[in-house]
Amino acid sequence: MNSSLALPIAAIIGGEICFAIMGALIKYMSADLSTETIVFFRNSLALIIIIPLIIHQFGFTGFKSQQMHLHLVRGLIGVSAMSCFFYILGRMHFTEAILLKLCTPFFIPLIAALWLKEISSAATWFAIILGFIGVCIISEPKLQQNMSATFDALSLVGIGLLGACLAALAKVTIRKMGGGEPALRTVFYFGLFASLASLPVALQNWSEPSFNQFTLLLTLAGVATLGQLLVTYAYKRAEAGKIGQYTYTSLIFTAYIGWAFWGEAITLAIFVGSGFIVAAGLINMKVK
Repeated sequence: MNSSLALPIAAIIGGEICFAIMGALIKYMSADLSTETIVFFRNSLALIIIIPLIIHQFGFTGFKSQQMHLHLVRGLIGVSAMSCFFYILGRMHFTEAILLKLCTPFFIPLIAALWLKEISSAATWFAIILGFIGVCIISEPKLQQNMSATFDALSLVGIGLLGACLAALAKVTIRKMGGGEPALRTVFYFGLFASLASLPVALQNWSEPSFNQFTLLLTLAGVATLGQLLVTYAYKRAEAGKIGQYTYTSLIFTAYIGWAFWGEAITLAIFVGSGFIVAAGLINMKVK
């Protein structure tokens, strides 16, 4: 392995560990707190971390942006995607929920083709089809349940895929901004607009966190922000095609957490379906 890739790869893996911990905290807290409450605190508490970092690196001019309309659009779309993901995390097999989140890259070429008029190769479209075959394999055992259970389970899959599609749209919005916006500013405005958008909804279904729960929410915001910064560091210092495959180490961490804390077994459907999704993701990275 090229020594120059060692730190970016370590940052990617570290970021995925952070995101796995974040997902576990969300699943754990979802038993007592509403999804809307968790989404609000996840974003608002992250601002406490991000604001000092921006001031330290750029001064108060770091908050100025010529892309405010796109930051607003990204915040509204991104918080909707986050709400979908947080919702299924509290109600699905942990690894299945993470696999649905990993479908986000498959929607990006579709949205980029429609919005940015970007043309994707045949290999990219093949990867998209392969990825969704993986989703179908994961979902297939749910069709064998009774009608009510099947409807509920497939509804969760649908919400997860909707979240992945919205997350892809948010990522394409970042691409639309171009390369002029620093990562910290992008993260700040996402947190700001996501907090403002989620607050009215959270107040409608508010769960008052205890001191211990608030500590966990602060931890959630911290590990999520650290994960974002680690991944940003990695992609600034290495080509996506050389390090992007390490994103799939998240499956190892989430599978272990799901087994250790919730006794979730890795079924044949999850194993085979995840193989399709990972293979599709690797193909997609190679053709970019």
